[in-house]
Amino acid sequence: MTTDFPSLRAQFDVPEGVIYLDGNSLGPLPRATAARVGQAITQEWGKMLITGWNKAGWMAQPTAIGDRIARLIGAEAGSVVMGDTLSIKVYQALAAALEMNPKRRVILSDTGNFPSDLYMAEGLCRTLGPDYTLKTVAPEDVADAIDDSVAVLMITEVDYRTGRKHDMAALTALAHKAGALTVWDLAHSAGALPVALAKCQADFAVGCTYKYLNSGPGGPAFIYVAPRHHDTARPALSGWLGHEAPFAFDLDYRPGAGVERMRVGTPPVLQLAALEASLDIWDQVDMADVRARSIALIDRFIAGVEARCPDLVFASPRDGTQRGSQASFRHPEGYAIMQALIAQDVIGDFRAPDILRFGFTPLFINEDDVDKAIAIIGDVMDNDLWDQPAYKTRARVT
Repeated sequence: MTTDFPSLRAQFDVPEGVIYLDGNSLGPLPRATAARVGQAITQEWGKMLITGWNKAGWMAQPTAIGDRIARLIGAEAGSVVMGDTLSIKVYQALAAALEMNPKRRVILSDTGNFPSDLYMAEGLCRTLGPDYTLKTVAPEDVADAIDDSVAVLMITEVDYRTGRKHDMAALTALAHKAGALTVWDLAHSAGALPVALAKCQADFAVGCTYKYLNSGPGGPAFIYVAPRHHDTARPALSGWLGHEAPFAFDLDYRPGAGVERMRVGTPPVLQLAALEASLDIWDQVDMADVRARSIALIDRFIAGVEARCPDLVFASPRDGTQRGSQASFRHPEGYAIMQALIAQDVIGDFRAPDILRFGFTPLFINEDDVDKAIAIIGDVMDNDLWDQPAYKTRARVT
């Protein structure tokens, strides 16, 4: 498959004049989404009512869509299921992995991990008792910290702030050699770069779909369970739809077959319909093509910004193979600068304490966008356009 990027760009509804460099936080709207969701509302929910669970295939959506995402993350068929939020899926994966490694009590992660993952781990440790602990080390120290006390290695493959990329294959091999299991968070990987869960022998993985995969705000998360663990991984959140036979209405829980047991609550049918529309685009994509184009676009962006804006300090790995699909810069007034850029229709985002973050999705970003963004960033910095009170007042979402 050869990816036709101009054709893909035309399938997204990015507002005229906007250079959208924040698809790593919330992907833009695919043009087909409104019609697909409208169909789910008017033709399925509206006309079929409750019979839509069978007639429209609502109940099968989580695993059917999971298989489509599996292709993008190098997972086996039947090993990915959709539903709930990323935090819930982190909790499920961690709890299952800890139970599978009962003689150990340490979850190892890194200080660059997304805070929500760490919060879920801390909460799970509190629930399990004082013997369980979350240990965090600097990202570059993870490999050396894997020892025979670690039950689970929980790592986000791509650092949400800097884009620094962990070596999944190497760290998974080290964890397994030490007798630990792995949980990989793919929030900034799925749809951004090729992932090889099966080849790397990962145990569990989780991820969201509202970033690079364009399912819309609040879109559902996914969880991967390696097939070798399907019969042993038990969900801590034993929801009705993870039961072996939900409509038998047994009073006792029996886990479903395979990854189905990781289902918890009612599928978010409308959000899954939106995701289906986006995946129709992703079905046309070769992830190796996306990766190569992403690196080229970001390298062009970095060179241009550094040449124009010496006050912005590059904060991501310079080697494109060592970062995700984003470029980050530091500046003490990073928040105000980003607000000034957004006012000029270059949309990125800010991450505390001082990071301006720019995400690149080659499906709708091209060289012309990059060059225009560089020029606008240069103008904002050259003329101190960010130095206005309105740009320094923090909004609730940064």
